[in-house]
Amino acid sequence: MTNHVAIVGAGVIGAGWATHFLAHGFSVTATDPGEGAQTRLREWIDDAWPAMERLGLANGASRDRLTFTNDIGAAVRDADFIQESGPERADVKRALIAGIEAAARDDVIIASSSSGLSISEIQAGAKHPERIVLGHPFNPSHIIPLVEVGGGKLTRAENIEKAMAFYLSTGKKVIRINTEVKGHIANRLQVALWQEAISLVQRGVASVEDIDTAIAWGPGLRWALLGPFLNLHASGGSGGITHVLRHLGPAQREWSRDLGTYPETDDYIESIASGVEKELQPHDFAEMLRQRDRLLIELMEAKRGLSQIP
Repeated sequence: MTNHVAIVGAGVIGAGWATHFLAHGFSVTATDPGEGAQTRLREWIDDAWPAMERLGLANGASRDRLTFTNDIGAAVRDADFIQESGPERADVKRALIAGIEAAARDDVIIASSSSGLSISEIQAGAKHPERIVLGHPFNPSHIIPLVEVGGGKLTRAENIEKAMAFYLSTGKKVIRINTEVKGHIANRLQVALWQEAISLVQRGVASVEDIDTAIAWGPGLRWALLGPFLNLHASGGSGGITHVLRHLGPAQREWSRDLGTYPETDDYIESIASGVEKELQPHDFAEMLRQRDRLLIELMEAKRGLSQIP
């Protein structure tokens, strides 16, 4: 039985994980070498706790069950599950794994929050690579349920299943990555959209603000309820997705040939950043994020009440 979770790396993602596990009744020990990391983590959790209360706290949930240490060995020694959320560099993650394995029990699963590195890269040189899995969340990770789970070349299938079961037990929505690919699943889908969004701005087709509006007030509303394939199926009437793909297939192939490519240099960054700054001028961004989190929770609450929404 899992009662004690260790968080290795207490940045935004690690802090979100710590908040999530505390809210679900676990004892959490966090470690991070950064100066002031403990203060930042506790403040982050305090700010996020009202959202956890809104989502519903598990029995025994308490911020008082958080322990912080600068000693990675002390953080993982008594852990039943370890969530690594260090910097997105393979060499750094391998060093963290070495530090974890020097103190953790041999049978404890080590899950990496890596957003793009393969587990095969991360587990290289590990003493027990068979227990290292991917556990990739989405920001804000204390609110958004999705976790992508997968393994590397040396991961045992049973440990992937155990990690999936554990995340499911904490209220997460889990998907399994069957074959390692760079960027996993959801990030690849996001990059495909970002690629065309950047291209449309660079080509002068639309402004940054209009691109954001197009998604936030168009297909994004549907995507929040059903995924891309079910939405296509709904567009086909009685013929479903088969009718849509046959009907729109030729046009979609033509559109796809006209899609932009991701810029090969950083020249585009200034114009995109300028567009974002212009879009944000009339807004308080911190308050925007607070309102975003409230709406995310309201949407999740609404979806929970609908038996036919996956």
